[in-house]
Formats: sequence, structure tokens, C-alpha cells
Amino acid sequence: MRLWDPGRPVDIAATWGTLRRGAGDPTWKITDGVLWRGIRTLLGPVTLRIASRRSEGRIVAHAWGDPAVSGWLLDNLPRMLGQDDDPAGFVPHHEQVAAALAHRGQGWRVPCTGLVLESLVPAVIEQKVTGQEAFGGYRRLVRRVGEIAPGPGADLGLYVAPDPERLRRVPSWEWMRLGVSPQRADTLMRVVRLADRLAPVCELPLPQAHRRMRAVPGVGVWTAAETAQRALGDADAVSFGDFHVAKNIGWALTGEQLDDDALAELLEPYRGHRYRVQRLLELAGAARPRRGPRMAPRTHLPVR
Repeated sequence: MRLWDPGRPVDIAATWGTLRRGAGDPTWKITDGVLWRGIRTLLGPVTLRIASRRSEGRIVAHAWGDPAVSGWLLDNLPRMLGQDDDPAGFVPHHEQVAAALAHRGQGWRVPCTGLVLESLVPAVIEQKVTGQEAFGGYRRLVRRVGEIAPGPGADLGLYVAPDPERLRRVPSWEWMRLGVSPQRADTLMRVVRLADRLAPVCELPLPQAHRRMRAVPGVGVWTAAETAQRALGDADAVSFGDFHVAKNIGWALTGEQLDDDALAELLEPYRGHRYRVQRLLELAGAARPRRGPRMAPRTHLPVR
């Protein structure tokens, strides 16, 4: 067990919310207000139980697995929950951002899990598809290729994502059955073949970390940003190239839907904290009105 007194409010659900890949994510369960996660570290799998003791202002965590693995996770938990995220210098230039910070952002920080592949693999699966397709593909992958989480995680039906070796053994036809198109599967294979070089990018300066990730064919600005927001604690990593992000931020701050170029200009005064703006607005529910039916899932993949 580990107790952490952060000296500030910590909203676990908001801080780690982006790590959850849809409501059916098999690595994530909430029971009686307690969060359980199955986590793949570089040292091996671990089950984490984490909760907030609000009356004491503390975070309490338990971990199960190999002692070296659980010890590493508990030692790094404050950093993973954004202890090192420094919002100093962040000035809300728009009333909407100030309101989002006041109402939803006090307990949120940019997470820094240090687990690059945990975020990079699902980010590749999510490239240029609907959320339903993305989350479904990841869910099927974890259930078929991952493993049951250690300790009490097994009783909860909690899973741990597969390691690079298991991913390397997934045949091309199986990716199709999982609902992952050949282009994304090819990128995943390149990622897992370079796992030994990609996993340590959390130790590099952020510009260098982005360059190393983007050196992998198929990993572009969006995929690197989605990984950096979660694994590297990058408060500036805007999800440029996303179908919704520029439109939603533009609508929230200007009343108009913007493209990426206009969004970059709009967010320039926030440089260093541009992702902070993106996430605060997401937490506040600042999204443009949706009209018309949602895009139907594609049917050309033989998903089972």
C-alpha cells in the first residue's frame, strides 16, 4: 500500500480519463468509487487499486504483481498523476478557458505515465476511424491477446494489455478479425518492432521524443501528440489532425468551427500550454452542437 499527500486536490478520473479507451475498456474498472486498472509496465503486468481519501486529502493505492513491478508503479504514481505538471505561466486569454479551469480543472493535471507503448498502441488503432471502431478494436485486441491482471484483478475480470512480443505474433489476418485495417496493422507492427527504442522516449526532451516517435512510418503529428499527452506529460501537445478537436475548440472560443491552421493561430498565445486548453475545454464539455446521424461503422472488415 502507498499513501500520497499531494498537497492539492487530485481528480483521478479527470487526470487519467484519457487513458480509458471507451466504456468497455477491459483494463479499467470502477467499483464503489474505487478505480482498478490492469497496467503493462516495462517490468511486467500489475493490478492497481487507487482511491481518493478526500477527508484526509490523500490518495491511497495498492498494487499486485511481481514485487519489483508493483513497487515501481507505486513509487511513480505521483508523477503518473501529474505531480510534475507545472501550470505556472498559464494565463487564460479567453473567458471560456478561465471558466473551464475554475469549474473543472482544479484537480486535473497533465498525466505522465512514462508508459509510451500503453498510449501509442491504442493511438495507432484509433487513427482515422470512429470512436466506436477504435475502442472496439482495442477492446478485442486486449481480450484476445492480452492477459488476465494479477491478484484480485482476476476476480474482477480485469485485463492487462499485451506486451510487444505478443503483438508481434499477431498474424495479418487476425488484425482484420479484430477490426484493425491493414494500414494501421502495418504501423503497429513497425511500432512493436521498434519497442526497445520507443519505450525510453519518456526520458528524452519533448521535441526529441516527438521526433523519434514520428520517425516511425505511419506515426504522425496526431498519433505522437495523443501519446505525449498521456505518457510524456506534454502540456503543449495539441491533437492537430483530429476530426473534432479544431472544430470544437474553435466553436468554444470563437463561435466558429476552425481548421488546424486557424486553431494553431488561435492557440499561439497559449504556447507551452496548448494541450492544457484542449483538455480543460473537453472536461468542461465545450463541444460544438452535433447535427445529423452519427457515422455508421464500416462493414468491410470481418470483425468477430
